[in-house]
Amino acid sequence: MSAVAGGGVFAGDGVSSWDGVFAGGTDEELDDAYNVRRRAGAESFARHMRRYRSESEAAVAGLPGFPGVVYDEVSGERLDVWGARGGEARPVFVFLHGGYWRALSREDSAFMARALDREGVATVVPDYTLAPAVTLEEIVRQVRAAVAWVYRRGSRFGLDPERIVVGGSSAGGHLAGMAMADGWQAGFGVPSDVVKAGMPVSGLFDLRPLTRVYVNEWLGLDLERAAALSPGLLPRRECPAVVAVAEHDGPGFLEQSRWFARRWAGAEPLVCAGRDHYDVVLDLADGEAAITRALLGLVRSLPAGG
Repeated sequence: MSAVAGGGVFAGDGVSSWDGVFAGGTDEELDDAYNVRRRAGAESFARHMRRYRSESEAAVAGLPGFPGVVYDEVSGERLDVWGARGGEARPVFVFLHGGYWRALSREDSAFMARALDREGVATVVPDYTLAPAVTLEEIVRQVRAAVAWVYRRGSRFGLDPERIVVGGSSAGGHLAGMAMADGWQAGFGVPSDVVKAGMPVSGLFDLRPLTRVYVNEWLGLDLERAAALSPGLLPRRECPAVVAVAEHDGPGFLEQSRWFARRWAGAEPLVCAGRDHYDVVLDLADGEAAITRALLGLVRSLPAGG
C-alpha cells in the first residue's frame, strides 16, 4: 500500500466556512473537481457501466446466495446476499454502490462476490431508493437499515453479525462513511460497534462543496444539511479502515480521501496505481489486487463471532 501524499485539508468544522483546495474555488473549478464523468469521457464512462453489469452477472452466476431479500419494510428496498452457505457464519462485506446517489443498482454491484467467496467472505449488496425520488437523509436511513438487517437477520443467511465490514465506491463511499459514523446505531437497535471495519473507495466525506456543483440539482442540499450528512464531520467511533482512492481520480475525490484518511484515527490510506474513478472498484473482482488484499486484511483482523 502506498501512503497518500499531502494536500489541503477542510480544516474548519463550521457550517459556512472551511479551508481546502476546492472549498474557496470558483464554481467552474469545483465542477471540474467533482465531475468525474466528464473527465472520463462518454465512451469510457459507458464502457465502465457495461463492465459493472457484465462482471456482476458473471460473478454471481451459479454462486450460492439469497437474491432479492427485503431489508427495509418502510421503503420495500431489497438486497442480495452472495457467497453464503447454510451451516456457516461467514464474515460479510456490505457493498454500497455509487452513481452520485441517483444511478446504478445492486445488479451492477456484485462483481467482487466470487473473488470474496473464494476467500470465505460473503457479499451483501443493497439497493436504495435513488435521488431525487427521496432525500439523501432517507438514502442514509435505508443504508443503515441494511446494516442493521445484516446484524439482526444475517445469521439466518449464513452471515456472521460480529464481522460486518462496510464499503462502497464514490457516493457509496460516502454512504459507507455514514454507516461507519457514530450516533445512529441505538435508533436501529444495534450495538455501537456493529460496523467492525470500513473501506470507502473514492468517497465523499464533506458534502459542503457539492452545494455549489451540478450534483446539487438532484440533492437540493444547503450548507447545514450538507454538513449534517458529511461523515468526516460527524462523531466517530473510528473502527479500522482503509481509505482507498484511484491514482487518476478527480481532484475533489483525491482531496476528500486525503482529508478523511487523516481525520479517521488509524485509517490506512491506499492509492490504487493506474486506476481512475470508475475502474478502481472493479479491482475487487481480482483476488490478487491491492485493494482486495487490503479488504481481506480488514476482514481477517476480526475475531469470529460466538
